[in-house]
Amino acid sequence: MGNVERVDKTLPLNEMIYYVRNDAALRDRWLNDLKGLCDEFGLSETEYQALDDKDVRKLMDIGTHQYLIPHILRLFYGVTGMTNTHPALTAYERAFPEEFKAAMDGTSWQKKQQSAAGGEQSDG
Repeated sequence: MGNVERVDKTLPLNEMIYYVRNDAALRDRWLNDLKGLCDEFGLSETEYQALDDKDVRKLMDIGTHQYLIPHILRLFYGVTGMTNTHPALTAYERAFPEEFKAAMDGTSWQKKQQSAAGGEQSDG
């Protein structure tokens, strides 16, 4: 799932996130004028679309640093109410379904989900 070796150090998105996460005025523009902000930082249409779609896999594929992805998701979804159904986590689940399933397999969260869905629940 990691992509450190594929990070594009020249990708405008990487630089933009550095500034946006540290500046309240830019964070406001992020929420109210994302396209304009992206244009100002020189993002390509591909970068903008991956960002606007909140597509974790595409963001990594185009060279976004993996450590900036959580910052991007927090900018969109906030940091409160972090649960296993929070949109930031489900974005990773959509991007990496096999890895997500393997990571959650056998956890108490998965057992609760199975129980709620009427599936088997083990005694552990």
